[in-house]
Amino acid sequence: MKILISSGAAGGSAKGRIGKYLHLKDFGEALLRKGVDYKLVYETDYISGFPSKDIKSWFSKKKFHKLINEYNPNLVFADRQSHFALESIKLKIPTYVYLRGNYWSEVEWAKKTIYKSPLMRWVVDQKKKIANQVFAKCNGIFMTADYLDNVIKEQIPNAKTYHFLEGLDTSRWYPQEGMKLKHPCVGMLHDANWWGKTKEMLVLEDVIKKMPNVHFYWAGDGQYKQPILEKLSQFKNFHYLESLEYPDIVRQYLTEIDIYALPTGMDTTPLSCREAMSMENPVVASKVGGIPEMVHDNKTGFLVDEGDSEAWIKKLTILVNDDELRKKFGTAGRNLVIDIFNWNKLATEFIEIVSKNN
Repeated sequence: MKILISSGAAGGSAKGRIGKYLHLKDFGEALLRKGVDYKLVYETDYISGFPSKDIKSWFSKKKFHKLINEYNPNLVFADRQSHFALESIKLKIPTYVYLRGNYWSEVEWAKKTIYKSPLMRWVVDQKKKIANQVFAKCNGIFMTADYLDNVIKEQIPNAKTYHFLEGLDTSRWYPQEGMKLKHPCVGMLHDANWWGKTKEMLVLEDVIKKMPNVHFYWAGDGQYKQPILEKLSQFKNFHYLESLEYPDIVRQYLTEIDIYALPTGMDTTPLSCREAMSMENPVVASKVGGIPEMVHDNKTGFLVDEGDSEAWIKKLTILVNDDELRKKFGTAGRNLVIDIFNWNKLATEFIEIVSKNN
């Protein structure tokens, strides 16, 4: 079997681009160990299509067709619901799409907050039409969290969905000294690109104020960082680190923090949280989306309801004052990642699913 994997990691932060590509490569290598050949490409190197800033790509699909003819894949695994997947479907190649989050919610938030002009809203709607075509016509949607099943079925009732977690090579995540932080400390590692996710960080204003002896660090970037920094930078125990070089400086950061925090308004199984768990960091996170499927309450960390600043204070205080509990949660978190997010296990499950359907 030959699988063509397309990475859509063209936008977003450098960490996000590198991280997604590396993890798709890890998936490919796991397939290779199972006797399945793969080829990993950036989709925009071959096709983007309308609407796109690259006008030439609207009219040419030669590179894409050359790729297909030369590699001759048995199936395509597309990281995004865009032109690459759509053209593969048109060529009647079995095509599966990888869905990491609630695409439709992200589109609506984008129209409310980022793309307010009529032209940009129209562009977003055109991309949504293409995405819905892909979701409806593809051979199946691999989703990173079970909660997405109902979300997908509301939009595409006849869609075929399969549970498929994004794996993690835990051998890359080990203690690496170098960064010095003030303790006790709580670390966050995520960008502020979607207001639907980012707005929950505002709950920390009351938390940071009422926990003056605990230092809060945020590493990340994004178009919505300013509204967050305006609120949180007023406190001396809040520290903004900007984006960190991935993966080396990220490892140094996760080595040093005492607790990993994920205040978010919507999310699935975020990569940075899995990396933090791999580094044996106890986690406190918002109880939304797919988070409870990876952060097990009272086992690998604590979950708190949206907007509940008092719960954040309570749970963080417990962990700050209990070294043994932090170690217990941290060890359990790494073991969970090794067990559930194991690429070899996931590659086996993927091969079984596609083999039955093709």
